[in-house]
Amino acid sequence: MDMSQQAAPAVGTPPAPGGKQTDGRTVRRSPVLRLLARPEVGVFLGAVAVLVFFLVAAPSVRQGGSMATILYQSSTIGIMALPVALLMIGGEFDLSAGVAVITSALTASMLSYQLTMNVWTGVIVALVLSLAIGAFNGWMLMKTGLPSFLVTLGTFLILQGVNLAVTKLVTGNVATDDVSDMDGFGQAKAVFASSFDVGGVQVKITVVWWLVFAALATWVLLRTKYGNWIFAVGGNKDSARAVGVPVTFTKISLFMLVGFGAWFVGMHQLFSFNTVQSGEGVGNELIYIAAAVIGGCLLTGGYGSAIGPVFGAFMFGMVNQGIVYAGWNPDWFKAFLGVMLLGAVLINLWVRRTATRR
Repeated sequence: MDMSQQAAPAVGTPPAPGGKQTDGRTVRRSPVLRLLARPEVGVFLGAVAVLVFFLVAAPSVRQGGSMATILYQSSTIGIMALPVALLMIGGEFDLSAGVAVITSALTASMLSYQLTMNVWTGVIVALVLSLAIGAFNGWMLMKTGLPSFLVTLGTFLILQGVNLAVTKLVTGNVATDDVSDMDGFGQAKAVFASSFDVGGVQVKITVVWWLVFAALATWVLLRTKYGNWIFAVGGNKDSARAVGVPVTFTKISLFMLVGFGAWFVGMHQLFSFNTVQSGEGVGNELIYIAAAVIGGCLLTGGYGSAIGPVFGAFMFGMVNQGIVYAGWNPDWFKAFLGVMLLGAVLINLWVRRTATRR
């Protein structure tokens, strides 16, 4: 065979003029499909629908004072729903979040009152304790490999019992003593529970904190390495560890973020009402999780946003107060929440399938 001979080039059909050959992996989706791929789109549409419904069904909702109340109710849920959502994106959830709020408030109140100290001392100790509870949950999860459901269920029961038992032991009652006349109360109230005037309407400071935390959480998720770690450990922690993601640090820090949220909401409750009922908080953890799920976060982890839970919490606040303003029986509130939860899950499922359809 002559070595100078070369294989003849394959003859094929020339590409169509004016077009660019692509395979299925390089097909660009339309802007509408890219928008639908965002996890918060479904809940945003749902929030708009709920708002319009109550604007029509309850005319008093249109008043500025009513909307301020709705935003306040939403903010007390939304501040906790944000770290809970981040934890869910990271593949875990925390059943102790509701009672942890009361634990932080009880700690700050009883420590300050019983030792006649400045309330800021109790606030700082409560922060340390809340972060420690979150760190314990995360450490126990990573150390034992148990599901977060079991770990945080155990913490939930422990905190519920300790809240009641210690409060009765220290105060002789199921509630803490009034701390409104103690040193530092005014400054703490200004940070955690004050109000400000907007066009003659009193707006709670928690609404501002809620939006600030949401903006910060969104920036962390979308613009930082830590945000990539959260998505990675929620998608597949073994694969994440294989590419160098600090899985243990990420998981523990996410639980500590939930602890921070519990501390903040606990301080708001304490300085809003001056006293704390030790048996409260039970069941709120399900509301926080539901707000995150309605906001587009998956229970399986690896998917979600920080904006979605903002709309999810707003829907909760809207329904909670809208029923009152409409003059309906408030016993229907839980039924509305169930319908909202199922509806949001179905809408989010449809949105994701539509967005991924070529």
